[in-house]
Amino acid sequence: MKLQRLFIVPAVFGLLLGSCEADKVTSEEVLDTNQIDDSERIILGVNTSETPTNLDQSTLDLISKNHLSALGAQREEMVLPGGEKREVIRVEGDIVMSLEELKGLNFQGYEDIHNKQYSTNALVSPQTITVIGYTGGSQALTSSERTALQWAIANYNRLNLNINFNLTFGTNFQNKDMVVYNNTVNNPSGAGGSAGFPSNGNPNKFVQIYGLSNYNTNVIEHVLTHEIGHSVGFRHTDYFSRQSCGQNTNEGTAGVGANYIPGTPSGFDPTSIMLACFSNNEDGEFNSNDVTALNFLY
Repeated sequence: MKLQRLFIVPAVFGLLLGSCEADKVTSEEVLDTNQIDDSERIILGVNTSETPTNLDQSTLDLISKNHLSALGAQREEMVLPGGEKREVIRVEGDIVMSLEELKGLNFQGYEDIHNKQYSTNALVSPQTITVIGYTGGSQALTSSERTALQWAIANYNRLNLNINFNLTFGTNFQNKDMVVYNNTVNNPSGAGGSAGFPSNGNPNKFVQIYGLSNYNTNVIEHVLTHEIGHSVGFRHTDYFSRQSCGQNTNEGTAGVGANYIPGTPSGFDPTSIMLACFSNNEDGEFNSNDVTALNFLY
């Protein structure tokens, strides 16, 4: 069974994440990515492709100008750690950003859009990224989610990139570069995660997950590693087709909107951590092409 991740935010190995139906899945149900029945998929995140947009035409044009899909794009309220509310725009299921952040994007593209891995032009400057796993009140990470976050951060740090991550846990997130929190209380109907793209050389700050209590730690690790991937500039590996979801939909509508990462496959990569959809038996680890993409950019 494939789980469609509508996690928000860009693509490292072919980049980008969301929410989940209440259907139960078992680890034995693993389908070939080319043979996925719609009735057997679980949607992780908001299925924007089937949701009417609530945005005005000028904002839709701005989304398309930045080579993102305006199909079903939504203006919505995002609840931050501690309860503060922020108006954001959700695109492609698991990418969220403010209107100001959208206006600040400057994506470029290439003509060859098929079967490779992609990044955005918005990348992170070499630095140590301070990450906090939020532990406050109803938005606290669970024990398994904290473990999964530790594993996800280790995935990146073991590669010795020119960005690295310093992880702590607590509630004082204001001075941190990235805060990861459980927002299930504000997303009662789904499961998954969301994030945004980098800006001004800094990673996306807010990474939220929700509704993952029924999934094992490896799956949660996968969701977190994927969303952090968006936060440092990766798009979905199959953004041009969403083949991993059993679909044939291009997330970009105004051009390529993604930069090909040299050295990544010329064919469909069924095990990339940045695929738009994933199965419930994921191990949460990068494949070799993900590692190639990260090393090329960082």
